Amino acid sequence: MRLWISRLAIVTVVCAWAGTVAAFETRATAAYVLDQTTGTVLLSKNAQEPLPPASMSKLMTLYMAFEAIADGHLDINETLPVSAEAAAYGGSSMFLDTTDRVSVEDLLRGVIVLSGNDASTVLAEALSPDGTEAGFARLSTERARQLGMINSNFTNANGWPEVGHRMSMEDLGILADRLITDFPTFYPLFAETEFEFDGRVPSNSRNRNPVLSMGIGADGLKTGHTQEAGYGLVGSAKQGDRRIIFVITGLDTVAERSQESQKIVNWAFRQFAEKDVVRAGTRIAEADVWMGESAMVGLTVAEDVSLLVPILNEGDIAAQVVYNGPIEAPITAGDQLGELVVQLDGLPEKRLPLVAESDVIRGGFATRLRTAALVLWDKFGPGADDAAEGA
Repeated sequence: MRLWISRLAIVTVVCAWAGTVAAFETRATAAYVLDQTTGTVLLSKNAQEPLPPASMSKLMTLYMAFEAIADGHLDINETLPVSAEAAAYGGSSMFLDTTDRVSVEDLLRGVIVLSGNDASTVLAEALSPDGTEAGFARLSTERARQLGMINSNFTNANGWPEVGHRMSMEDLGILADRLITDFPTFYPLFAETEFEFDGRVPSNSRNRNPVLSMGIGADGLKTGHTQEAGYGLVGSAKQGDRRIIFVITGLDTVAERSQESQKIVNWAFRQFAEKDVVRAGTRIAEADVWMGESAMVGLTVAEDVSLLVPILNEGDIAAQVVYNGPIEAPITAGDQLGELVVQLDGLPEKRLPLVAESDVIRGGFATRLRTAALVLWDKFGPGADDAAEGA
């Protein structure tokens, strides 16, 4: 029996642009850029290293709050008390005190627009299994693992500097992606530039996110700064049908953070373009079939395929078709039989499922007889002894 394991066939897929793109040289100590539309990672610099996230970790508190509202465990109109622990936080603040009862909606805006450490803690204590911020932090760490954020550990709800409170830039990118995807009704809150809570401290009513006013399609998400972390930003921007998410940290100044953010957005949109590669149903290759009425089955993609490619240097995309073969019948149209592996310079490998183009039924007596004859020929026919000696 002829059996090929991980058989590779090289095919050329046309109707796309392939080329190289210069890597973006960022001044950030760690960075992560994702084209959310195609799921393509455009930049990853120290992106899996757990680092102090500063206020960017408030995004996890917001995710937990949005999830609780969606699940019916928290009502956006209910009011929550302010503990002494929450009111005692310094830094960015809604300037809450223990006599306040604040609506969940105001607290959400207080976290997003004002970056309130106190507001984050009020939400955390309400959602905590034991009513404490520490309990909420443990719950957040557990939920982060479930979301695939394996390099995150929380000790508080707001990013206040503490030993062990860490997130990677990739994890923050995953979190931003989930916030945008899972909670589209809440996401517009991140684009709000001003929130005046109860007329308190008018000078503290502006959103610190610099990209919102740049006219580059930016609509979120969260800044962060501590002496240990430097200046950072989790941002997102949409231009046309494309959306990117970017995370940076370790910048030295507010101005540097703003400049670096704008450069990243411009680079991501101007140096890459989404191109149609192949239509659903188009035969990409053929795979060998074992014990079927047909000796071959066509391989195709189930859905139209678009890829993000560098805009320079027009050319064809070369890809590998990978499958374990021959594939034993019966085969049903739509069964996944292999993968189309695409590699472009400067971008991560892309693996796309290939499915059977049509049914292949199991062969009858004549097919089994022909297959048996082939096996016997391989075993006892001319050259079999030489093959055995070389084995």
